[in-house]
Amino acid sequence: MLLSLIFHKFRAAFPLCLPQIGFKQKQDKCRVFMLRGWRGDSNIPLCEDWISDCSRLPGEGRKLLHVWFKPTSACRSTPSMLAVEQHLKRSFPPWAMEVLLGKADLNRIKQFEADVTLDPNTAHPYLVLSEDRKRVHCGTKTQNLPDNPERFSDCVNVLGKQGFSSGRFYFEVQVKGKTDWTLGVSTESIERKGEIRLEPEGGFWTIYLRNGDEYEAFDKPIVSLPLRSHPQKVGVFVDYEEGLVSFYDAETADLLYSFTGCCFAEKLLPFFSPCSNVGGMNSAPLIISPVKLDVSTGTRDAPLP
Repeated sequence: MLLSLIFHKFRAAFPLCLPQIGFKQKQDKCRVFMLRGWRGDSNIPLCEDWISDCSRLPGEGRKLLHVWFKPTSACRSTPSMLAVEQHLKRSFPPWAMEVLLGKADLNRIKQFEADVTLDPNTAHPYLVLSEDRKRVHCGTKTQNLPDNPERFSDCVNVLGKQGFSSGRFYFEVQVKGKTDWTLGVSTESIERKGEIRLEPEGGFWTIYLRNGDEYEAFDKPIVSLPLRSHPQKVGVFVDYEEGLVSFYDAETADLLYSFTGCCFAEKLLPFFSPCSNVGGMNSAPLIISPVKLDVSTGTRDAPLP
């Protein structure tokens, strides 16, 4: 009801600039999500440029999921998102704005936190794991480990110990101080030996950082992620039945990227790569961190439908 009221008031304020919002029907439930665009002075693209798959929207336009746009012929330009936000702030209380801007949404997702640890039997011999199996970094020499079938032989990767075959789960990984990393999930049956292509067709749903400032999603084709800031902690959320894998900046609640319409047919495992040491420049570890809810909303978030 709240989102419906917000939608109608938003549409009344900008009748020619809001594309028609459709519905995604699944298991007799309709979900309507609003678009959260840029928080700056620049105009968002002409609505002829929007496409129906929100996972491909540029930058922070991918804030909320399952947004389906049908551009109208009357739509020729869009207002500054700053102007849109100012209008909404005058019209709705702060907690309603947080629904629109995503913070409360991420809090709901965080309630699906999973206790994830690293599986030493899958770790490449260069990787050094902490005793509690929560931290991993790339060392400078190989360790004498058995070449069991589960272990990665060529790529410095490691999988989570816990697998998931249904439901929703969420975990966060600190990436502070790193110039390169790859995070996401994979199927249990992925290739572990030789060179690996981190594509959805191969059972991988991941995003990565390279050279300190190049963020991309290993989709097909690869998608560049023009982020405004460097995430220090990345949240990974999976909805198995919905076929959804989403990545968040866990501190700002910004959505980094979403893989949608995935068809999962086997167990999924968290996937981690601290990448090579790069002569000590990338020696910081990946750290699986406890999830903290943002209590600044002043409200208790309801679970996702």
